[in-house]
Amino acid sequence: MSDAITPPAVPAVRASDAERDQVVALLQRHFADGRLTQAELEERAGAAYAAQTRDQLRALTGDLPADKQQARPATNLDPCLLCLLLCVCPPAGLAYWLLSRR
Repeated sequence: MSDAITPPAVPAVRASDAERDQVVALLQRHFADGRLTQAELEERAGAAYAAQTRDQLRALTGDLPADKQQARPATNLDPCLLCLLLCVCPPAGLAYWLLSRR
């Protein structure tokens, strides 16, 4: 008996309107940075709005560098500075804490 059991194929996940809009916004940023021409932007944006799955959206940005916002390192929180700010000026301490969480 050499019947190989093959796992079922993973179904493609359908893309949402918000995901399509995010991809078009990313394409526009890369156009503004000079990585895409006007014609490429128009072609890819049209394909993004017509995309039905997330894989189709990923293919439109696969040759572009990662989004700058995703690559940004996290801000480290200095607990001593936070304590000092909260004691001296609570609104500034709260603002520091919130900004460090971004």
